[in-house]
Amino acid sequence: VQLQAYGGGLVQAGGSLRLSCAASGRTFSSDVMAWFRQAPGKEREFVASISGSGRSTYYADSVKGRFTISRDNAKNTVYLQMNSLRPEDTAVYYCAADMGPYSNGGIEQRRYDYWGQGTQVTVSS
Repeated sequence: VQLQAYGGGLVQAGGSLRLSCAASGRTFSSDVMAWFRQAPGKEREFVASISGSGRSTYYADSVKGRFTISRDNAKNTVYLQMNSLRPEDTAVYYCAADMGPYSNGGIEQRRYDYWGQGTQVTVSS
Protein backbone atom coordinates (compact mmCIF):
# COMPACT_ATOMS: atom_id res chain seq x y z
CA VAL A 1 0.00 0.00 0.00
CA GLN A 2 1.52 3.27 -1.08
CA LEU A 3 0.64 6.94 -1.45
CA GLN A 4 2.86 8.84 -3.86
CA ALA A 5 2.69 12.63 -3.70
CA TYR A 6 4.14 14.72 -6.49
CA GLY A 7 3.80 18.05 -8.22
CA GLY A 8 5.66 20.28 -5.81
CA GLY A 9 8.25 22.81 -6.87
CA LEU A 10 9.42 26.39 -6.72
CA VAL A 11 6.93 29.11 -7.60
CA GLN A 12 6.71 32.86 -7.15
CA ALA A 13 4.20 34.41 -4.80
CA GLY A 14 0.84 34.68 -6.50
CA GLY A 15 1.50 31.63 -8.63
CA SER A 16 -0.18 28.25 -8.75
CA LEU A 17 0.72 24.60 -8.36
CA ARG A 18 -1.28 21.40 -8.48
CA LEU A 19 -0.27 18.54 -6.24
CA SER A 20 -1.29 14.97 -6.95
CA CYS A 21 -1.36 11.94 -4.71
CA ALA A 22 -1.60 8.57 -6.40
CA ALA A 23 -2.65 5.58 -4.31
CA SER A 24 -1.68 2.03 -5.10
CA GLY A 25 -1.97 -1.36 -3.48
CA ARG A 26 -5.63 -1.07 -2.59
CA THR A 27 -8.72 0.92 -3.57
CA PHE A 28 -9.01 4.21 -1.74
CA SER A 29 -12.38 5.27 -3.13
CA SER A 30 -14.08 4.92 0.27
CA ASP A 31 -11.31 6.59 2.22
CA VAL A 32 -11.18 10.10 3.52
CA MET A 33 -8.19 11.74 1.85
CA ALA A 34 -6.35 14.78 3.09
CA TRP A 35 -3.37 17.02 2.66
CA PHE A 36 -1.20 18.15 5.52
CA ARG A 37 1.93 20.28 5.45
CA GLN A 38 4.99 20.88 7.57
CA ALA A 39 7.06 24.02 7.37
CA PRO A 40 10.64 24.13 8.68
CA GLY A 41 10.70 24.28 12.45
CA LYS A 42 6.94 23.86 12.74
CA GLU A 43 4.58 21.02 13.47
CA ARG A 44 2.69 19.31 10.70
CA GLU A 45 -0.69 20.95 10.15
CA PHE A 46 -3.94 20.16 8.41
CA VAL A 47 -4.58 21.75 5.00
CA ALA A 48 -7.65 20.15 3.39
CA SER A 49 -9.71 16.97 3.38
CA ILE A 50 -12.27 15.29 1.14
CA SER A 51 -14.77 12.52 1.75
CA GLY A 52 -14.74 9.25 -0.16
CA SER A 53 -17.51 10.37 -2.48
CA GLY A 54 -15.92 13.78 -2.99
CA ARG A 55 -19.11 15.55 -1.96
CA SER A 56 -17.70 16.91 1.29
CA THR A 57 -14.57 18.96 1.73
CA TYR A 58 -13.02 20.95 4.52
CA TYR A 59 -10.20 23.50 4.56
CA ALA A 60 -7.92 25.16 7.03
CA ASP A 61 -8.75 28.84 7.36
CA SER A 62 -5.31 29.77 6.07
CA VAL A 63 -5.98 28.22 2.65
CA LYS A 64 -9.73 28.64 2.28
CA GLY A 65 -10.61 30.33 -1.00
CA ARG A 66 -7.15 29.69 -2.45
CA PHE A 67 -6.77 25.89 -2.39
CA THR A 68 -9.13 23.26 -3.78
CA ILE A 69 -9.04 19.58 -2.97
CA SER A 70 -10.57 17.07 -5.39
CA ARG A 71 -10.34 13.41 -6.24
CA ASP A 72 -10.71 11.02 -9.13
CA ASN A 73 -11.64 7.65 -7.69
CA ALA A 74 -11.31 5.96 -11.07
CA LYS A 75 -7.63 6.93 -10.99
CA ASN A 76 -7.19 6.42 -7.24
CA THR A 77 -5.81 9.95 -7.12
CA VAL A 78 -6.43 13.03 -5.02
CA TYR A 79 -5.40 16.55 -6.03
CA LEU A 80 -4.68 19.85 -4.35
CA GLN A 81 -4.97 22.89 -6.60
CA MET A 82 -3.10 25.75 -4.96
CA ASN A 83 -3.67 29.28 -6.25
CA SER A 84 -2.51 32.68 -5.03
CA LEU A 85 0.40 31.06 -3.28
CA ARG A 86 2.17 32.92 -0.50
CA PRO A 87 5.64 32.52 1.01
CA GLU A 88 4.00 31.18 4.17
CA ASP A 89 2.66 28.24 2.13
CA THR A 90 6.23 26.97 1.82
CA ALA A 91 6.32 23.49 3.34
CA VAL A 92 6.55 19.80 2.64
CA TYR A 93 3.06 18.65 1.68
CA TYR A 94 1.86 15.19 2.64
CA CYS A 95 -1.19 13.27 1.50
CA ALA A 96 -2.91 10.83 3.81
CA ALA A 97 -5.74 8.30 3.78
CA ASP A 98 -8.20 7.48 6.55
CA MET A 99 -10.22 4.26 6.23
CA GLY A 100 -12.76 5.44 8.79
CA PRO A 101 -15.81 7.68 8.41
CA TYR A 102 -15.51 11.36 7.55
CA SER A 103 -15.79 13.28 10.80
CA ASN A 104 -14.67 16.56 12.34
CA GLY A 105 -13.53 17.79 8.94
CA GLY A 106 -10.83 15.16 8.78
CA ILE A 107 -8.42 17.41 10.67
CA GLU A 108 -7.12 14.85 13.17
CA GLN A 109 -3.79 13.43 12.04
CA ARG A 110 -4.00 10.42 14.36
CA ARG A 111 -6.95 9.08 12.37
CA TYR A 112 -4.97 8.62 9.17
CA ASP A 113 -3.81 5.12 8.32
CA TYR A 114 -1.54 5.79 5.36
CA TRP A 115 0.83 8.64 4.55
CA GLY A 116 2.71 9.65 1.45
CA GLN A 117 6.35 10.63 1.43
CA GLY A 118 5.80 14.35 0.95
CA THR A 119 6.52 16.82 -1.82
CA GLN A 120 8.29 20.15 -1.30
CA VAL A 121 6.52 23.39 -2.17
CA THR A 122 8.59 26.55 -2.06
CA VAL A 123 7.04 29.96 -2.66
CA SER A 124 9.43 32.83 -3.22
CA SER A 125 8.54 36.44 -2.44
